[in-house]
Amino acid sequence: MLTVADLRAAKMTFRFPGHRPGGKRARRAAPEHQAQCAVFVWANHPLVLLRYPLLELLYAVPNGEKRQMQVAQRLKAEGVKAGIPDLQLPVPRGRWAGLYIEMKAGRNQPSPVQRRKMALLQQVGHRVSVQRTAEAAIAEIEWYLNLGRAA
Repeated sequence: MLTVADLRAAKMTFRFPGHRPGGKRARRAAPEHQAQCAVFVWANHPLVLLRYPLLELLYAVPNGEKRQMQVAQRLKAEGVKAGIPDLQLPVPRGRWAGLYIEMKAGRNQPSPVQRRKMALLQQVGHRVSVQRTAEAAIAEIEWYLNLGRAA
């Protein structure tokens, strides 16, 4: 199956929003952001979608970013809630109703609010995991989508 490493080996360029190559003022994108972008580069690849068409339903939740107060208030009024995992795949598989993945980099741990929301999601039948790399998240998604699939 096509992996992030395969895409890199094929010299596919990963371009992340806000990334500027070179220069003293170029800011490094946050590792969680880079990993999440890499998951979506993989998930949106035509060969991957051919194998896993339900990846069309994979989406990200825009939580956890620093925002201007006015934007934060508007999003809160629209229903954006703190603590919801970063990636969601609303596809039932095995005993689970859907898959939620929280991306964390380095030694970062889920916050108390995130842990509470993840526990609630598990209680109502969702699979919830914390992943630290794009490769680990992709492996989790592939494993999940292959549940119940004939070999």
